Amino acid sequence: MVLAMLIDLDHLLANPMFDPNRCSIGFHPLHSYFAIAIYFLLLLNKKLRIIFIGILIHILVDFSDCLLMKIM
Repeated sequence: MVLAMLIDLDHLLANPMFDPNRCSIGFHPLHSYFAIAIYFLLLLNKKLRIIFIGILIHILVDFSDCLLMKIM
C-alpha cells in the first residue's frame, strides 16, 4: 500500500510543485482520467491488485480533497 504513494511523484513535474487551490485529479499525468481508467483495468492482474487498490484509494482521497475545495 505504501507503493501507492509513488503516484505523487508526478507533482514534481508541476509548476508550482504545490498549489493548495489546485485539484490534482485531471491535472497531473498520473492523476489523469485516462490513467485512472488504466488503474481500474490493472485491478484484473491478481499479482498487482493490492498496489492498484492502494492507488485507487489514493485517487479517491485526492478526489474528496477536490470536492471539499469546491465547497469551501
